[in-house]
Formats: sequence, structure tokens, C-alpha cells
Amino acid sequence: MYGKMKDDLQKELAGIREAGLFKEERFILTPQAADIKVEYPEGSPPQDVVNFCANNYLGLSSHPKVIAAAHDALKTHGYGMSSVRFICGTQDIHKELEDKISEFFHTEDTILYAACFDANGGVFEPLFGKDDAIITDALNHASIIDGIRLCKATRYIYQTNNMADLEARLKEAQGARYRVIATDGAFSMDGTIAQLDKIVALAEKYDALTMVDDAHCTGVIGKTGRGSTEHCGVMGQVDIITSTLGKALGGASGGFTTGRKEIIELLRQRSRPYLFSNTVSSIVVKASIAVIDMLTATTELRDKVAANTDRFRKGMTAAGFDIKPGVHPIVPIMLYNAKLSQDMARDLYAEGIYVIGFYYPVVGKGLARIRVQLSAGHEFKHIDKAIAAFTKIGKKYDILHKTKEQIIAKYGE
Repeated sequence: MYGKMKDDLQKELAGIREAGLFKEERFILTPQAADIKVEYPEGSPPQDVVNFCANNYLGLSSHPKVIAAAHDALKTHGYGMSSVRFICGTQDIHKELEDKISEFFHTEDTILYAACFDANGGVFEPLFGKDDAIITDALNHASIIDGIRLCKATRYIYQTNNMADLEARLKEAQGARYRVIATDGAFSMDGTIAQLDKIVALAEKYDALTMVDDAHCTGVIGKTGRGSTEHCGVMGQVDIITSTLGKALGGASGGFTTGRKEIIELLRQRSRPYLFSNTVSSIVVKASIAVIDMLTATTELRDKVAANTDRFRKGMTAAGFDIKPGVHPIVPIMLYNAKLSQDMARDLYAEGIYVIGFYYPVVGKGLARIRVQLSAGHEFKHIDKAIAAFTKIGKKYDILHKTKEQIIAKYGE
């Protein structure tokens, strides 16, 4: 049987390559940081580049305090638990981290998962059934989409960040037993922050719960880095928050759900990714405790990434690039053509700037872009080097100070 499947797969892969949509991996030979050494293509001499495509928002992936905490965990709690939480996989530090996360977010309780993907995959099915409704943003992360698919609740999709359309879907769902609005805190391809103040107000008006995936906001957005709920002034008003330990909070792995006490307690009883997956590694847990302590003590890193973001956004706008406005360190450079995004990313790599082109199906057709991600690990010299390199390559492809229509007319969608 595999002979036939192999032929079909080879044709499909060839089609992806011919369409210019084949994704290639780059090999990083150094710790995750602003300055890294990369081997690309495979077998090529390593090249020193500035990294602008990591979720390492606070520059903590290789921070000495984080590494020291991880080393300490190996000595005090070992490498891993080889089991799930309710059997023999819970250590004192797991509860300590959950308590610290709850305190950080001003929530009642927290449950840890192997990843935020698992947190989103395990949150809907235990709580909502065939008599319920989930109203979900059209641009929500794949993990939310997959989590909802595992649930028998009726799904309503509203146009992204469109409050009028959300209200219309809430009206449609009034016959359900429970209604929950699910949204990303910040949309990972656009850097747009959800209007949680308006979402919470609509939830109160139509008697709905709220669920936010804050993976791209935790530690970064809000005055003290407590995420989109702080940014929008609704801390304590969102019922369910999922997020990750694998981005700003050290960049290793692990995720969590935090929120109402009874919700978290039921997830401990029935959430399948929690019940049937190994406990988060002791190393990740103790390092994450150190990160939460750092973020509680000072906003220095959060303030630095905000300053870097502001400098980059202003510089790129002045240079004539089409970027989506906002304050998030995710900055999409809109190019609209898949091949153009790859060609520019390749040329920028030659200039010592490591970025990736994104195109369908990761983003919608005709919405190709280069997504730049700023970090507290960057210095202004890195920012200025990137702006200069982008400007040079932008001139090469004649896209500076051009409208979307002009770029599409030149390169197609």
C-alpha cells in the first residue's frame, strides 16, 4: 500500500516546491539570542546573523538566571517525572509555579500542560457539550481551532476583531446553555491585540464566558507584562486564560490554563492532555519560577522590548514599508506575494538579518509577509542594522512607499 501513497506524497511535495511554498528549516548552532550562528542551506558555512524571527520576546532563552535555575532543578528534582500528574508526576515545584502564575495574573487557580497547544486542546471538551456554543475569532490559533473540534458544542465564527459581527453571533447563540467567546490575546501573524474590553462588555451583555489565548502577550503586553487583559483593563474579568512558558517566559516548553477555581478543578479531573501526558519537566518548572520572580520584581525587560518595538516600527514606516500598525513586537512587513516574501527573506539573510517569509496556508492567500519579532535581547544597533538592510532590499524590489495595489500589480498575489 505504501508504494501508492509514496507516489502521491512525492507528487504533492513536488507541487509544494513548484509553487514556491516549501518550508525549509535553518540550523542554529548557538544558544537562542539576538546574535546567532546559522547553517543554511544545510552543509553551507555557518553565518553570523541577527535573529528577528524568534518568540524570545524578553531575551530570556539563554539568560544566566534561567540557566542557573534549570541547573539547580537537575540537582534538586531530577530530569523528569516519567509520569502524569495524578499518578506520581507532581512535585512541590509544580504547585509552586501554578500558584505564582495565579498570583501574577490575578486569577484563582492554574493548571500546567506540556504546551499551550495542549492547554487549548484540553480546555473546551471537558467544559462544553452539545447544548453549548463557542463563538470563536476567525484568526484564532490552530490549537484553539483543534480544541474546539474535539468538543460537541456548536461553533460560531466571527470576523476577526469585529465587534459588530461578534455581537451578531452572540445573538444567534442565545439558545445555548453556556456561551463562551474564544480569542487570541494577540494574533500571531498580525500582532493585532484583541479588543478585550469590548469583548468582556459584550460577554456581560449576552451572558457569555470569555477565553483568551495569551501566548504572544504574556510577559510582553501590559504595563507590567501581565498580558492582553492588563493592556485592555480587564484583569480578573476574563474567565479562562491559556498561555505558554515557551515564548517570552524562557522559551523552552510548557503551557498553562489559569482562571476560575472550579474551571481549573474540573480540568484536572477531565482534561485529556493533562491526564494522559507526562508532567512538565522539573527543569522547565524551576526555570519558569525564576522567570516569574524576575518579571514580578521589575518591568525592565518588558520596557526594553517596548522601546525596541517603537524604534523599529517608526523606522520601517519612515522608510516606506507597508506594516500593520500597533504596539506589539510582532511587526508584519506586508508583501502580498509568496515568492517575493521568500526572495526578500533570502536577500536579507545575505545581509545578516534572519527573518522568514510567511505565505498561504500560514496566512491567507494574497497576504504574504515577512514577520519581524522584536526582543529585549536586541540593542538599538541591531534595530538600526535591520532597518538599513530592509531599506536596501526594499529598494532592490521597488516596494518602498508603494500601496498594496501597486505591489500586487508588480508581483501578483
